Order: sequence, then structure tokens, then C-alpha cells
Amino acid sequence: MSEAAVRVIGLWPSPFVIRVLIALKLKGVEFEFVEEVVGRKSELLLRSNPVHKKIPVLLHHGKPISESLIIVQYIDEVWSSGAPAFLPVDAHARAVQRFWAQYVDDKLPWAIRILKGTDDGGMEQAAGQLSAALQLLEEAFAQLSQGKRYFGGDSVGYLDIALVSHVGWVKAVEKIAGVTLLDKAKVPNLVAWADRLCAHPAVVDAIPDADKFVEFSVTYGSFSKPINAPAK
Repeated sequence: MSEAAVRVIGLWPSPFVIRVLIALKLKGVEFEFVEEVVGRKSELLLRSNPVHKKIPVLLHHGKPISESLIIVQYIDEVWSSGAPAFLPVDAHARAVQRFWAQYVDDKLPWAIRILKGTDDGGMEQAAGQLSAALQLLEEAFAQLSQGKRYFGGDSVGYLDIALVSHVGWVKAVEKIAGVTLLDKAKVPNLVAWADRLCAHPAVVDAIPDADKFVEFSVTYGSFSKPINAPAK
């Protein structure tokens, strides 16, 4: 049997893998998900990403692309017809979306790892940082969405994909650490956005219920250190 034209190497709980799956589904691209075994790095992964040796990796006709935000942009450029673009046409608007996507990856993963107990650090400090980041993203949503459904306006965009990929773990650490982060009183627009986007046909299967993330965390601990460290 011949290999699929598009393959994704990853692990389902990785937010960086999740965003690649969402991007492909939004574009209507058929793909094969090649799931890594927890605790091991496959020869395919090591061969496909010899520099960082991390997931996710997109294989397109056998050619590898690494780093999730780069992969999402690649998907947007290659499959540009038949589905709305992830990034706006205006150069400044594109730069703003990229800025906030990078902000998401700078602020959320560190705090989430501490709150789920896989990195050392102060739980209160991590919860405070994550809460502050979400409040800034609440303000960004009001500015960027212009009263529409998504950060990308009428359709799911680059920043939507970057941020929603972390929502499963945000909800999971609320349960693990006993904190409230997606608080309707503090970030009502973001809560409504998350509920709306997580029900989207391209997203719903990529982000399981928070209990599944909790179960993974309890079973395997940190898969970002001794196991398959997910690339950004």
C-alpha cells in the first residue's frame, strides 16, 4: 500500500500537534496520522526532524516540515483554494496575528506544565500568569474579531488555531490544580469563543474532553521531557 500524500507525526495530547490536525481539517486535506509511542521516538521522527527530534512533523509527499506555526502557515499557502485563508491579506494584520500566536506559545505552555505538576515552579505564580495572559487575549479578541465569531473574523484564522490547541490542557489543569482560568466573569468573550470553536466540525475531534487530558497526565506525567518533547 502506498503512503498517504500527507502524513502527520505526533501524539494526540500535544497542543502543537492538535493545531496541525485542525489546520488540515479546516482545509479539507486528507491525511494519515502517524502516532508516536509514548516514551519512544520513532525512526521516522528522528529521520524527519533530525535537528530538534520533536513532534509535530508534517510530511508532504515525503518532504518534512517542522514547527507547528510554520506548518500551519505552510498548509495555508499550499492549500489556498477551496477554504478561507488563515492569515489576512493585509500585511499589518498578518503581523498582528503572528505576534499574538507567538505570545500564546510564550506564555501558556510553561504555566500549563507547572499547573499539571510536570515542571517545577510556583503554582500560584503559574495560575496568575496564565490568568493574566487569558485576560490580554480577551482584549485582543475584542479588537481583532471586530464583533465577529473568531479572531479571524467570520472564519477560523491563524490565531484561533494557535490558541484553541491549548484549550484542552487549560481545562484539564483547571481540574488538576483546582483553579478557574476560563472564567466567564473575567473573560466572557474568550469562554464563548472557546465553546464555539471546540464545537466546530474541524476541531471537535481534535480536542477530546478535559478528562482525557487529565487521564493522560496521571498515566504518563510529562511527555514534554523524557518522552517526545513537542516542538512549537
